[in-house]
Amino acid sequence: MIRKQKVYLSLGSNLGHRLATLQKAIFRIQKDVGTVLDISSVYENPAVGFEGDPFLNICISLLTELKPNELLQQLLAIEKAFGRVRSETEGYSSRTLDIDIIYFGNEVIQTEDLVIPHPQMQNRNFVLRPLADVAPQFYHPVFQKDTRNLLQECKDRSQLTKTKYKLFKDRAGLFSQLQLISIEGNIGAGKTTLSTMIAEDFNAKLILERFADNPFLPKFYEDQARYAFPLEMSFLADRYQQFMDDTSQFDLFKNFMVSDYDIFKSLIFAKVTLQPEEYNLYRKVFNFMYREVKKPEIYLYLYQNTERLLANIKKRGRDYEQNIDPEYLEKINRGYLDFIKSHQDQNSLIIDISELDFVHRPEDYEFILSKLEDDILSSEF
Repeated sequence: MIRKQKVYLSLGSNLGHRLATLQKAIFRIQKDVGTVLDISSVYENPAVGFEGDPFLNICISLLTELKPNELLQQLLAIEKAFGRVRSETEGYSSRTLDIDIIYFGNEVIQTEDLVIPHPQMQNRNFVLRPLADVAPQFYHPVFQKDTRNLLQECKDRSQLTKTKYKLFKDRAGLFSQLQLISIEGNIGAGKTTLSTMIAEDFNAKLILERFADNPFLPKFYEDQARYAFPLEMSFLADRYQQFMDDTSQFDLFKNFMVSDYDIFKSLIFAKVTLQPEEYNLYRKVFNFMYREVKKPEIYLYLYQNTERLLANIKKRGRDYEQNIDPEYLEKINRGYLDFIKSHQDQNSLIIDISELDFVHRPEDYEFILSKLEDDILSSEF
């Protein structure tokens, strides 16, 4: 049986999107190094020993099966992946990501490549303060003093500010900071499939649009001019009622909500299908309802080209959809993009999935999750 060791790491960044870098580094450590146990508060401090932008610093604890030198090599690889370039004469300088091993259990290691405990930790306020959050009573195996005593004796009086930022052990924790993600797209784009996958993987309440029981939909595809208005009005009434019911009743056992539609789609489709007089009347009713509904923190639009949409529609085999006009799909796409452009205050994210298969290719699903992750983290700045 492989013995796991508890390790303490110090992470810092003063280039680029510092908070996003630290969060993504934690996710990478969780994936490649070991199980993250605790994360300190996030502290900001001026660059020490050189001129540069302020750092964000944290400490984390984790369990790893790696040996000390294996751990070092993995951490160096992670630094490199985040743009860190080390040199033999590097010294103190700005960096996208800096990871130092503070403790490796109670081991004392002194080799040419690695010294543990970290030889300068007792002199660095920006290491000891975060370390005190996750290991206040851990004893330094050489000095025989715990973190709190080392912090009291530390002569480093450089300014250190505890920030309001919070970092998470995994993506599920990050996503749980949201209330609602709305995933939108054209007919056949895959929004229901993606919403279902995210709900299952991240313990989210799934809100799916009800459409199969709408009696006007098959008739609409046969005679659009006659059935467009009753279809759009029935969709609007149903979406409004469902959305209000589902989003107002938060499930305490779920982390957040993910929906495969946003009620604004009613106006997008109505503008394509209705005559101008019908649309003006429809919009008055819509505006009244739209003021009342919950708005998503992220509005994700899955863009697919018309050729892929038609292939997906054919594959899922709904009889009443088989004769959809390609021009109709193109108008819907344009309607969504116009809506996104005209709502700059909304946090919209467009992902072109025309060449992706997130159902059968895990790397494509990971690409979408990474984009969502980036969007959440960018809002912290």
